[in-house]
Amino acid sequence: MTDPRQSLAILAAADMIHSAETVAAAVGRVAREISERLRESNPLLLCVMNGGLPLAGQLMTLLTFPLDFDYVQVSRYGQRTAGGEISWRVEPMLPVAGRTVLLVDDILDEGLTLAAIRDRLLQRGARACYTAVLADKMIGRKKPIEADFVALTVPDRFLFGYGMDVRGAWRNLPAIYALREN
Repeated sequence: MTDPRQSLAILAAADMIHSAETVAAAVGRVAREISERLRESNPLLLCVMNGGLPLAGQLMTLLTFPLDFDYVQVSRYGQRTAGGEISWRVEPMLPVAGRTVLLVDDILDEGLTLAAIRDRLLQRGARACYTAVLADKMIGRKKPIEADFVALTVPDRFLFGYGMDVRGAWRNLPAIYALREN
């Protein structure tokens, strides 16, 4: 937990990357794209906790078809681990076998975690696994996965807001910010 004064100072010194209005419009666009593509599949929407919660919650109110909802919570084993190995803290409670899954997360950074989750769901028998992210970070190299639905692209900086945190704070912001570069 960060001291509230430190959190306020971080926000005051940050650069806004996408305003709340831009984020809302992009989420609306993605919801329309998902509705068009998945409307007849009765998908299982799986939120990647904790960062995917704002996007998943907003998408659910905008999607125009019935769906089931569940979540997963994963953690990387360590910063040096290659190949996207993850530790599953919470697996989906609903069965994924034979289902179309829509996996929702906050950011596609290097892509290792999202790719590993998708692969695990497919191994567990998901018929299809689509991915939706709020932000696709432009890191300048190939990723092991491309998201099927992307609301916004963002620069290769430390981001926070709309599900992404900085030192545990500011997941609740409606806009996307970046720490100021020195």
